Amino acid sequence: MDSKQNIEAPAPSLAEELGGWLQAFPGEFAACWQKLPNKACFFIPLVAWLLLFQFYGNATFGYIDTASLLYWMKFTYTNPMAHGEDGHGLYVPFVVLALFWWKRKQLMEVPMRLWWPGVILLVGALFLHILGYMVQQPRLSIVALFAGIYALMGMTWGPSWLRASFFPFFLFVFCIPITSIGEPITVPLRLMVTKLVAGFCHHVLGINVIREGNFLFNASHTYSYEVAAACSGLQSLIAIFALATVYAFIFMQTGWKRALMIASALPLAIIANVVRLMDIILAAELFGQKGGDFVHNNGALNMVPYLPAIIGLMLLGRWLQERQPEPAIPMEAKPA
Repeated sequence: MDSKQNIEAPAPSLAEELGGWLQAFPGEFAACWQKLPNKACFFIPLVAWLLLFQFYGNATFGYIDTASLLYWMKFTYTNPMAHGEDGHGLYVPFVVLALFWWKRKQLMEVPMRLWWPGVILLVGALFLHILGYMVQQPRLSIVALFAGIYALMGMTWGPSWLRASFFPFFLFVFCIPITSIGEPITVPLRLMVTKLVAGFCHHVLGINVIREGNFLFNASHTYSYEVAAACSGLQSLIAIFALATVYAFIFMQTGWKRALMIASALPLAIIANVVRLMDIILAAELFGQKGGDFVHNNGALNMVPYLPAIIGLMLLGRWLQERQPEPAIPMEAKPA
């Protein structure tokens, strides 16, 4: 008797999956494009809206000599004086577009119609930009820029589309540069982190680290570090806050769980910065100032503190994860 052996086909590799996705993308994009109504009602006003901010978007010529808010944003994101603290703003639009594509099926299923109250939202965004232009506050104009695009979507495709697209559109808030105005945030963070590091070194590790304000040094002064604004942890706070926001909106369905997930970004960012400074202090204790400087300036080692923050997000997310109710067991029918 012949026996047949079932041979399972090997799982497709990552390259094969990516190739299949790229091959299917044009067809899926064309299908979504065809199904999307009122395209001219959105894209023609969108071009006009962007041109407004290109030619009359920025009034702070004394700082960056350009009338374009779009150029002002790019300059701010790439300004080396900001130590890369706002550089994430360059990538946010691509993340938002990717998430819009990820939610395409949900967006295509909502009822879409022209919605005139969206005009009120657009006028409000226009007045916000005028206010920002008059008081020379480009950040207000950035809020107006994205609020106007959101209003245009509401005008074209209705309130159901606005509700369905609130996330990921909310992520555009991370396009607002805050490094130059972040002192009310960075100063308390710097002082808190230095206190935590000095206390942990002294009471747990038995290392005599002395703190004076935002300076950390040992008793023999063989090393000394200033927790400057660039080392305040603002960049890690923004990055972890963004990760927590994406995680919360993708995997959480209830409002309080999303809020708790997002709020966890602050303590997790503080922990990450404490770990980073502890690495520097320990290296300085073992190898002197040069050892601490090596850890401080090494890009790969600077990524290590993100690990406890990411693990913390995953653990919290698992704890908060919604559980599907168990299916009810049907009762057997009783004979009549």
